[in-house]
Amino acid sequence: MNGIFLDLGFIKIYWYSVMILIALLIGGSLVIKEGKKWSVNEDFLINLFFYLIPLSIIGARLYFVAFNSEYYKNNVMEIFKTWEGGLAIHGAIIVGLLFLVFYTKKHKVSTFRLLDMMAVGMLIGQAIGRWGNFFNQEAYGVATSAEFLKKLFIPQFIIDGMQINGVYYHPTFLYESLWCFVGFILILLIRRYKYLKIGQLTSFYLIWYGLGRFFVEYLRTDSLMYNNLKMAQLASIAMVFIGIILYFIKNRGSRLSNLYNDEENVENVIF
Repeated sequence: MNGIFLDLGFIKIYWYSVMILIALLIGGSLVIKEGKKWSVNEDFLINLFFYLIPLSIIGARLYFVAFNSEYYKNNVMEIFKTWEGGLAIHGAIIVGLLFLVFYTKKHKVSTFRLLDMMAVGMLIGQAIGRWGNFFNQEAYGVATSAEFLKKLFIPQFIIDGMQINGVYYHPTFLYESLWCFVGFILILLIRRYKYLKIGQLTSFYLIWYGLGRFFVEYLRTDSLMYNNLKMAQLASIAMVFIGIILYFIKNRGSRLSNLYNDEENVENVIF
């Protein structure tokens, strides 16, 4: 498979980069649209993205590099070749979360209101971004057969793309992409619930993505490892537990307090 989207001679644009860009544009647009519902200043969100996006990409790359340090210490310049792949979503989540806490405290706005808005765009962004792995022929699972893949009613072009060096592999990128897309649909429905509390969309995101990634990781063959443990599974377990705890914390108090769909409750819930 050719991973190059456009070859201009002096520069090559990779499908991986294109899919990440599309994911950021669509996910970011949904966050801005969600913000307009609550009269959140668009410039505030654009300024946030100006810092958040590059910092999250750096976090995703450093996380990946840290768990492949033996390779990169002898190939330092390849650390900067992000267009070839090697971005770990958990690194992006950690760095992005830290910056969001800093940014919202600095501007004295609701951290969890903003995180809930971000959750709307995150899942669809991740669903799209995973297709970059397909074009890079990475993040695939254990070996399987073409017959098995056909039984899953997977489009032929994906089956063909999962044939690498004569061997067929599980398209774990697709499993995760579909899981995130279903989560996106669910989050659109959940956010309409009358008694949804601020912070509970964030808890849903943590639980949903954590569960999906934990099981998908069983099939992955390129997992980041710490000794004999898969880091993505450890991080996913942490996400699920944090999500469950957050849900119950935010569910405390009156049924009518701190509601997500309360138009007057935008700025007064500080992290």
